Amino acid sequence: MKTKRTNSLLSVMLILVFASLACSTSAVQSTSTPASTDTPQPTATIALTPTNTPKPSPTPRPTKTPNLAATKRSDEFNAETQSYFDKGYLKTVDGKITEVDDFTYDWAQLGWYNWQQLNTKTSDFYMSAHFTWSSAFRNADSSGCGFIFAIQDNGDHYAVFLDRSEIIFLNADQTASYSRTVGLTRGTGRVKFDNPADKPDQANFTLIVKGAYAYVLVDGKVVGEYTLSQSKILDGNLGLSLLSGTNKDYGTRCLMTNVRIWTPTE
Repeated sequence: MKTKRTNSLLSVMLILVFASLACSTSAVQSTSTPASTDTPQPTATIALTPTNTPKPSPTPRPTKTPNLAATKRSDEFNAETQSYFDKGYLKTVDGKITEVDDFTYDWAQLGWYNWQQLNTKTSDFYMSAHFTWSSAFRNADSSGCGFIFAIQDNGDHYAVFLDRSEIIFLNADQTASYSRTVGLTRGTGRVKFDNPADKPDQANFTLIVKGAYAYVLVDGKVVGEYTLSQSKILDGNLGLSLLSGTNKDYGTRCLMTNVRIWTPTE
């Protein structure tokens, strides 16, 4: 604690009195530092809390002059969209594809996830990317790359992550202090990859949302169908995300390539 220095001349007696009082004063006890409150409140299965640190958002790639490669990609996108429509995952085949810049991020904060919001706002869509993720700790908790959707101004959203053993589907509602898991309607929601601490895991990941239903595909196969809240607004922004499974070193690292989003034509 800083004190003011007196400039007055004091008598020897006064100095002795002050010295005596100083010696008899009890020592001030140090104030204890409050315990950190950053630990997220656990759910029934996993403690996951979102945080949205503002960062530059990935931007759609500029349109290029049509060429054979672009035409081939367009044909592939159209065929993919048609296949989802034929299986009942989409209401229509009329829409557009937006390609997004590659996303790379690493973070070390156990049980938390972070995202970069995209400019795309929609309710029905599908988005896909090639995921590559690794971990700095072999015994890390659930972690991996993921997508965010239905992002609202108050922070409400859904989050879907690909872990090495399962799909983690979360409903983040500001009325609760934690993210709740969304239960499966059909499918197992299970996957099997090697430990990402030994070598990076890789997979093609697709999320499709049609109305109140969501479908998660890994390497082209549906591993889970989910029913979303009927009372929650689904028209919102999309985002790219990373779930960290450890505090050690770099934590969890995620790379997304071939990121693309399909939205229906309004």
